[in-house]
Amino acid sequence: MIHSESHCIYGSPRITDTLKAEGFKVSRPRVARLMRQYGIRAKTVRKFKITTQSDHHFPISPNLLEQDFSAERFGTVWTSDITYIRTSEGWLYLTIILDLYNRQIVGWSMSSGLTAMQTVIPALCMAFNRHKPLPGLIFHSDRGVQYACQKFRDQLAKYHFVQSMSSIGNCYDNAVSESFFSTLKKEHVYHYQYRTHNNAKQSIFQYIEVFYNRIRKHSTLGYLSPVEFVKLKMAA
Repeated sequence: MIHSESHCIYGSPRITDTLKAEGFKVSRPRVARLMRQYGIRAKTVRKFKITTQSDHHFPISPNLLEQDFSAERFGTVWTSDITYIRTSEGWLYLTIILDLYNRQIVGWSMSSGLTAMQTVIPALCMAFNRHKPLPGLIFHSDRGVQYACQKFRDQLAKYHFVQSMSSIGNCYDNAVSESFFSTLKKEHVYHYQYRTHNNAKQSIFQYIEVFYNRIRKHSTLGYLSPVEFVKLKMAA
């Protein structure tokens, strides 16, 4: 039941933690042994391609994070990236914005085009309207044209955010956003064949909003979901 409710992505550590939270006295080796016995396996990873389009004439913002992917409070540091989702109707482009404090996806967009008005700006507007962070928030991304263009910079200025960009050719500078895409594709996207853009949008919406933000246990958060982590910190 726990394995199926996790979209079949939980291995023995997360299943063990969930069972303990429900009051069962179990060990990880025992859970792993039972999983092998009944043929229960976590979904496996596939490779994904990098999509940054950084060959442009727009200015580049300094790297303010320097691979420090921590934040003291919710709504102070966001990272963002864009990836491709394959469908029978052609590519769908997913943009996400992630809060480094609790790894929550605070904003996202899905579109059939790659302009800033179709990708990063709608995702940014969603994140801002949902969470209303204070001025001074650091917004970090790669050097892609969507993030570097003047329209996006104007939107950041409107919210009084500070822009940060990865170093040239260094994927580790935006590792948390890249890691989310790897997780999304490993656990979800690669196990479906989307006929239409609408099929993909509904499926990815369910993964992000229903499962990832609210249910999926994160090892970096002490095996809490992003929403659970914030609630726990606020109650402390």
